[in-house]
Amino acid sequence: MKLIVGLGNPGKEYEKTRHNIGFIMIDKYLNYKNIDSNWKSKNNGLYIQTLINGEKIVFLKPQSYMNLSGEVVKNYVDFFKIDLDDILVISDDLDLNVGNFKLKDRGSSGGHNGLKDIEKALGSQNYKRLKVGISNNKDYDTKDYVLSKFSKEDLNIYENLFNELKLVIDDYLNIDFSSLMNKYNRKNR
Repeated sequence: MKLIVGLGNPGKEYEKTRHNIGFIMIDKYLNYKNIDSNWKSKNNGLYIQTLINGEKIVFLKPQSYMNLSGEVVKNYVDFFKIDLDDILVISDDLDLNVGNFKLKDRGSSGGHNGLKDIEKALGSQNYKRLKVGISNNKDYDTKDYVLSKFSKEDLNIYENLFNELKLVIDDYLNIDFSSLMNKYNRKNR
């Protein structure tokens, strides 16, 4: 069984913001796979449990705010008895340009408060990540920037990127993570 977590903030006001890229990506993937988006609520999270290629997959959108995602993720890991090696967290990343992404098999939070809280709750940095670039606009306070809406230009770039990321998730479910990183990771452009 695998757990795929999309990070974001709950509520209409955050729906199309940079910080919600994890929520958006999960919705795009479920739509691409024609999986009924009949979300269930449990332990402060929305989740869908489904079968893909004969394997149980849980998709999770924590409904705490981003900085408090850890306890929600931990509750799902414990409830579904998921190994840390079978967790993929999708989050935004200020250090990657719009249109870029990076797969990591472990490591520090890189200053991302959602990832930092997950590490604290799990007691480990050994879980997989799909980091999606949102760039870093130094003209704005970081908090204001990550909570701002996408520009029209960025949305066009993301539509193309989402088409590639759907394939990344497909492959995540089929090949080992080292091969996945070798296939998709590239220089920030």
